[in-house]
Order: sequence, then structure tokens, then C-alpha cells
Amino acid sequence: MDIEILAVSLASFLFIALAAVQIGRMAAHINLPLITGYLVAGIMAGPFIFSYIQQVDVAALRFLDETALAFIAFAAGSEMALDELRGRFRSIGWNTVMQILAVYIVCGAVILLLGDQIPFMRDLPPAGRLAVALLSGPILSARSPSSAIAVINEMRARGPFTKTVLGVTVVKDVLIVVLFALSSSIAATTLTGRSFDASFILLVSFEILASIGLGVLVAQVMSLVLRNHWEDRLKIPLLLLIGYLAFLFTGELRHWSHDNLPVELLFEPLLICLVASFWLTNRSPYRTEFRHLLHQVRTPIFVIFFTLVGASLDIGIVMLLLPITLAIYIARIIALFLGAYLGGAAAGDPARFKRIAWMGYITQAGVSIGLSKEVAIAFPELGAEFTTLLVGVIVVSELTGPIFFKYAIRMVGESHLPKDIRPDEILDVVIVGIESQSRQLAERLLQHGWRVKLVDVDQTHVSNAPASDGLKREHWLPEVSAEALREILEPKTEVAVTLLPDDADSLQLCQIFYEDFGITRQIARLNTYSLVEEFRELGVHVLDPANAMVHLLDNFVRAPQLAAMVFEDDPDHDVIQVTITDPGIDGLHLRELILPDDVLVMAIVRRGHSIVPHGYTNLHLEDELTLIGPTDHLDEVALKLGY
Repeated sequence: MDIEILAVSLASFLFIALAAVQIGRMAAHINLPLITGYLVAGIMAGPFIFSYIQQVDVAALRFLDETALAFIAFAAGSEMALDELRGRFRSIGWNTVMQILAVYIVCGAVILLLGDQIPFMRDLPPAGRLAVALLSGPILSARSPSSAIAVINEMRARGPFTKTVLGVTVVKDVLIVVLFALSSSIAATTLTGRSFDASFILLVSFEILASIGLGVLVAQVMSLVLRNHWEDRLKIPLLLLIGYLAFLFTGELRHWSHDNLPVELLFEPLLICLVASFWLTNRSPYRTEFRHLLHQVRTPIFVIFFTLVGASLDIGIVMLLLPITLAIYIARIIALFLGAYLGGAAAGDPARFKRIAWMGYITQAGVSIGLSKEVAIAFPELGAEFTTLLVGVIVVSELTGPIFFKYAIRMVGESHLPKDIRPDEILDVVIVGIESQSRQLAERLLQHGWRVKLVDVDQTHVSNAPASDGLKREHWLPEVSAEALREILEPKTEVAVTLLPDDADSLQLCQIFYEDFGITRQIARLNTYSLVEEFRELGVHVLDPANAMVHLLDNFVRAPQLAAMVFEDDPDHDVIQVTITDPGIDGLHLRELILPDDVLVMAIVRRGHSIVPHGYTNLHLEDELTLIGPTDHLDEVALKLGY
């Protein structure tokens, strides 16, 4: 390739990519997916509108396209963590199989029926039309893991329905790439007029198994990069280079086998990269670092890939095929409904899941577009029109899918946004003793999503100010008794803080909290040390103001960074305690739990006993985990584990 053409193409594309980032942000502001903005930027800059990027530029930048495809396969495989899918395998398996079959049959039939209306299919023989239907099946069956995760995080969704949808999404993408390799081999044979015989079946089996074997080999090469203590800016390019070399190798092998062998070998590069990622995620100690590196480079890769896809789309063909696009989109919706309903019925899912499960599988993005681009490359006789048609369906699915998925999450009651959260999932605290410090504590707890009750035995301390920011009106406790407290406390209050000036009253309250309300997490500020043993017998955490400052200074001297994070106002980091309530976590080893790489489990409390955590610590329901890390990542982990 002419170096001058490559340099000019790269320079031109750099400016377009920068513009695509801004257009993507504009799309996000109006609640459209980021990738929609990238696609629009590519279409506008492409050879069919403003011509900032010519067809020769798109061809010259093919290596960027293939590198991005390798990344998309890596990202899809990294989401396939078998540990996290445990407990829903039956539902995931049936839903996956039935949906793929339904999409293959329904969408394939619609494409064959509309063949005379699709320009690039009109002159194809029946075998060629069948090849188009076969190639469309896996593309239209694919889902978008990244889009699913984005909606789940936005809705703070948690529950069996959400876990099944996410599981089907990631498992489906793995199977789809395998089926695409099979469909490609069958389509290639159909288009060339070869017969289907035993030798063909052996060849296809060899191609798929060899691709899987090469994927495992690529994983070993990638692990050599990951195990070294190099900087991320070196590891990331090396991993992407390995992915690109997989595409380069399979392309060269196909050309060489075509010229030198009686058969053409079609090893699938997407399958190779996906298997490599799957292997690293489930069979190596580098899962966390690998996902961290992929996360760092995700945005620029998506900008490059989807902008190039947009630049290669012929907007004239898009408009010409719009009615066909919508017809295939509707057929896909029908197929998803049938597949999800039948899959849910076979798995024994609740009836309310079966009726709306299809809404969770509409969105498409990277893998689907990547497969459609692969068709355009591997089957030039179908041309860019095939990619344009399928990308049109994918874009409509990407725009409408999140809306349906959010509605389904709300319908099954698995949204955990503040207005959707159930009362028993909110952490409740009662603070007895109203003063400036107790009000400050209440405000800080409110900022972290707690429900706070301020109580005092002295009526003069109770204000009549209205509730604000979720803080209830302050309550007067006329007498220290269980009957009086029942009028005030929430049914499942988790924590009690006692700040009264009389230690005897505080001790009596702590006894009532423990014996009558089952509150085991209690904190008491003492004024003298005469009753300290009585408090400790109840399991109360005792705060002695006289010694508190000494302990605080001691922590700042011996562990200044941790003390600053815990005791000072750090908006970016925090320490939280999470109670495990997700049955899918029960029995897992701590090392099997996929957490953000900057979140650390500091301690585990099980039935009142502290456990020093390590990789092989078993996790159980009701375990209380103390976590430290960035605030946004802690929220993500809390949603994953429980409350």
C-alpha cells in the first residue's frame, strides 16, 4: 500500500474521529446511544455526503477496522465469566437456543420472501439467496453485552430476570460467533456451487475446531504480555496487535489455501479472538487486569470502529432499503418473542418473565456490526449492500432496544432506582440524642442513601422543622421503652447510634434495641467508662471521646493514606459495608467474584465473627463485606452483591 495514501488517510480520519467524539456526546445528551453519534459522524464525513473520507481512505484504514473487530471479540469474551452465570444455566441455555433458532427461521424466511425487493439479491440464484439468509441469521441473533450492562447499571437492576438476560446476552454472543463460522463455510460452499458431502462436514468441523485451538494458543501469547510488569500504554498496543495479527493470519491463510490447496480454509478470526478472551477470563489469573486494559481503550476503539462503519455506508442505499429494514426489524421482534417465550417455558421461568423477556434482547451493537462487516470482506459478491441492510436493522434495534429493556426491568420489579427501591432494601439507622453532631451524621448518611430517624428523650431538643432531603421530622421519645420505640422505628432498622448524656439511659436503650428489635449493629458514645463492660457484653461499639482523638491521630501517623480516605472528606473514594443478598454469590470464592480492579475487600464479618479475606475465602448469604475504593465503583459493587 502507498505510504503516502496511508498517511493522508490516517490524518484525515484523526480529525473526523475527534468530531465523532463530540457528536457522540451530543447524541448522549438527547438520550441516544453514543455509537449512534459515531455512526452519524462517519456517514456525514463519508464519500456519500461531504466526502471528507473517500472510499480509498476506508480501504486504506482496513487495519484499524480489523484491530477494532479484534477488540470487540475480546470484550465479548471477557463478559463470559462462568462463575457469575452459575445458578441460571438452565434458563440461560434454553433461552439462548430457542432465540437463535427462532431468529434463524423467522428472519431467514422473511429475507427469502423479500428477495425480489432487495436489490443485491434480485440476480442471485436460489442457492445465493439461501446463503444470504444463512449469513443474516447469526448477525440478527446477536445481542450487545455493553448495551445490556449500561442499561442494568443505569437502572441499578438486580434479580433473576436481569441475571438471565445478561447471561443469555454473553452466552449468545459466544455461540453466535461459532455459528457464524459455520454459516460462512456453508455460504461459501453454496455460492461456489460445491456439493454438501462428508468431506465438506469434515472440513467445516476442522475449521471451527482449528479456530478454537488457535484461540487457546493466542490466549497463551496474550498471557505472556499480561504477566509482565509493563506499563498499560505498552500492554494495550501489544494486545491489540495480537488481535490484528489473528485477522491478518486468517486472511493470508485463506488466500494461500485458495491458490495452493484443493480447498479454501476459512478460519474465523472473530472466533479466535473471542476464544482467547474467554480462556483468559475463565482459565487464567489475569482476568481482572485484562478487563481493566480493555476498559481503558474501549472508547477510542468504539469511536474508530463505528465511525468507519458509518463512512462505509451508502446513505442512498440506506434510504432505498428502509422499508425492507423495518420489515426485517419487525420480523426479528416477533422471532425474539417466540424464542424467549418458548425458552422460558422450557426452563420453567415465571409466566411474567416469559411474556416480556423478548424486550431484553432487542439491542444490538458491536458484535452484530462486526459480523456484517466480515461478510462484506469475505463475500465481495454480496457487496457493501449486505452490510448496509443489516446495519440499518442494527441501528433501529440500538435506538429502540434500551427503551424496551428499561420497561421490562420495571415490569418485573428489579429496578433499584431511589423511586423504585423496596422499603426493606433501604438501610435504616436510628440516632438517639439530637445535637449538632447527630444532625451532621444524619446528613452524611442521607447522602449515602440511608433512611435516618433522629430521636431524643428531651422534648426541648426536638425541632418542629419539616423534613428535608429525605430526613424525617425529629421525634420525641416520651419514655425509654420498647412500646414507645415501636411508634417511631422502621420495621427492619439495621443500625442504632446512641448519643445521650446519661450512660444509664444509653445502656437501657441499647438493651431494648438488641432484645426487642434485634439490632446487632450499635454504636454508643459514652461520657464515663463505668458501664463500658455492660455495653460490650451487648456487642455495642463503644466510642470514648477522650480516647477517640488519640486513636484518630495514631491512624494518621501509622496509616496516613487509609486514615485520610476514611476520616477526611474525599469525594472520589469511600469505605462501605455491604451485606450479600444475591443467591448467585453464595458459595463463590472471593477470587471468583469479578470486582473493579480498584475496589478492595478489607474485611468480612460472618455471624458476628471477623474473617481476614483472601482469594479462596468462601462467600455466603448475609456475609458483611467492608469495601474500599472509588465511590462510583463501590456503588456498582453494592448493586452486584446486595445492599
